[in-house]
Amino acid sequence: MFCRPRPNKVLPAVMHPEKNCVNHTFTTYEVPHIHPQHTTTVNNIQYQHKHYFPQTQSAVDNVTNQQFNCGGGQAGPGGPGFGPRPRPPFGLY
Repeated sequence: MFCRPRPNKVLPAVMHPEKNCVNHTFTTYEVPHIHPQHTTTVNNIQYQHKHYFPQTQSAVDNVTNQQFNCGGGQAGPGGPGFGPRPRPPFGLY
């Protein structure tokens, strides 16, 4: 058996408020900025004049010797503290 389709019931349309859409487009522009630069190399040369004054050092010992003849009473040569002292012969030191 063949059934006939029922007609759909169409209700009235519901209107909604308008939606406003905004499309943004972007375009990029390149602007070249030229900054010229110059480099100068300065070579600095320095001479260091170093003066040296070498110095040596020595020491000297000055030795003095004094002989006193304090005189004496009436004692003759050879007495204690009186008269010249005999010198030892060479080579016996």
